Amino acid sequence: PELGRRFAERKRCADLECSMLMCRGKAMRDFKGPDCRFVNFKKGEAVYVYYKLIGESTELWAGSVGSDFGYFPKDLLEINHNYSNEELELPTDVSLTFSVF
Repeated sequence: PELGRRFAERKRCADLECSMLMCRGKAMRDFKGPDCRFVNFKKGEAVYVYYKLIGESTELWAGSVGSDFGYFPKDLLEINHNYSNEELELPTDVSLTFSVF
């Protein structure tokens, strides 16, 4: 995707704040993002998904690995647990902000 200010205009979340987990998966291979907006992970690590970008950049999801949060290509994740089957469509924020509890 183009590394502009926003990757997409809309996203899908499990709740209005995008703070509830949507799903969990296992990384199918190592990933090192091109900048600090991306989360890096190693093959086999657990990745937790909080929202999915829709529109122009449907290949990017946002989630956490440990205490790190960021974007990653959805194709690198093998989903092994869904926390929510409901998805709300919301506008994306200009900045990526998130707190891991």
